[in-house]
Amino acid sequence: MPTKNSPRKGSLQFWPRKRASRFLPSVNWDAISSGKNLKGFICYKAGMKSAYVKDNTPNSMTKGKKIIIPLTVLECPPMKMFSVRFYKNGKVVEEILMGNLEKELKKKIKLPKKDNKKIEEIKQEYDDVRVICYSQVKKTGIKKKPDLSEIGLVGNVEEKINFIKENLGKEISILDVFEKDQLIDLRGLTKGKGFSGPVKRFGITLKSHKSEKGQRRPGSLGPWHPARVTFRVPMAGQLGMFTRIIYNNKIIDLGKSKDKELTNIKNYGNVRTDYVLVKGSIQGSAKRQLLITAPLRQTKKQLKKNYELLELR
Repeated sequence: MPTKNSPRKGSLQFWPRKRASRFLPSVNWDAISSGKNLKGFICYKAGMKSAYVKDNTPNSMTKGKKIIIPLTVLECPPMKMFSVRFYKNGKVVEEILMGNLEKELKKKIKLPKKDNKKIEEIKQEYDDVRVICYSQVKKTGIKKKPDLSEIGLVGNVEEKINFIKENLGKEISILDVFEKDQLIDLRGLTKGKGFSGPVKRFGITLKSHKSEKGQRRPGSLGPWHPARVTFRVPMAGQLGMFTRIIYNNKIIDLGKSKDKELTNIKNYGNVRTDYVLVKGSIQGSAKRQLLITAPLRQTKKQLKKNYELLELR
């Protein structure tokens, strides 16, 4: 018989395979250069729908025809700024809290009793400014505790400071940050699937029905010498709740909930605030918090896709 040859099962690029420590991942904001003002926005996955659209993509096989594509509905309640961070050589040198913070934030973190400095009082040298924003999730009806995330800003230091001063204590809408037909990246956690075996977790092949000691397990855990089991052996363990990024998603439509009726979504309910409709599927279960960011490296193939939304189904 010929020698069996197959690639190893389970990518070591995703390692270790354990639950993420937090829902919203950290982002290398310096690598993302595009955007309008904020480079990211906190949103919540509502569910999926089918969209009846007209394909206006040039050189497409279905150009000018009406087709059905899958969409993911994301609810994006307005955000507010929690604090401003000043960076020098990649480290935080100063942080200023905003005034008139929400009461729900006290359930999330400990707030200092004393008032902080103002932005004009910062005299230290710094080379970057970022903001920590929190979502006003209580407007959606999902929960009360807001989610916080550090978000980068577009422009030089002066432009960043001006944007912060203009939006102190104000609500920031997704409509002010992203536009229709724009490409976005989505960061967040996948569905949690608990303790799973190596067949489901790594995709190893089932053994023959004549094999001993089980079929849904690896044939060998390794040699006698060295007498140890290496971390490369596919074994049972945690599956899901992993941080993943989906690149270059096309925004089909966005707006306010009163403009489009998005109701009775399974496991979610009604969309009450701003929404974004994204082509394709997104990781995570319903009500999962996600981070929309400007594209890290947008591709021409995805950018030239153009769909005219006709009807949601």
